Amino acid sequence: MLSRFWLLVALMLCSIIAAAETAEPGISVIVAPSAAPPKLSRDELALIFKYKKRFWEDGRRIQAVNLAANHPLRRAFSMQVFGHSPEELDDYWRDMYFHGVLPPYVLASDEAVIRFVASTPGAIGYISHCFVDHRVSVVMQLDNGIACPR
Repeated sequence: MLSRFWLLVALMLCSIIAAAETAEPGISVIVAPSAAPPKLSRDELALIFKYKKRFWEDGRRIQAVNLAANHPLRRAFSMQVFGHSPEELDDYWRDMYFHGVLPPYVLASDEAVIRFVASTPGAIGYISHCFVDHRVSVVMQLDNGIACPR
């Protein structure tokens, strides 16, 4: 009977460790290191990515960049920041288009976002936390992302 207890304890520990290893690392909102603005609120981040806030405090134009609408990280970002999926925001962007406002640039990968943000004055984007490196500064950390590749 005692050996069954320890077997059960061992199985529970293994499941806890496995869950921790597959935990989602989070989404990092990034800017170039030389241009790090003060901490942003989620509301301000939503305004930036909806192009309702167009300039940083120092007067530089904000250049927001998105991942593709079908990218899992874009979906997680949209749900956390806007409370809507990328598809649910299509009507908003169609309306904005008729007012002369185009949506943020769309790039294909975390690496492309890092390169764009690092080399474009005023740029802001988001990547999986596991890809953050010295080329960018993190200004906000969101809760969920996609698992880092091993």
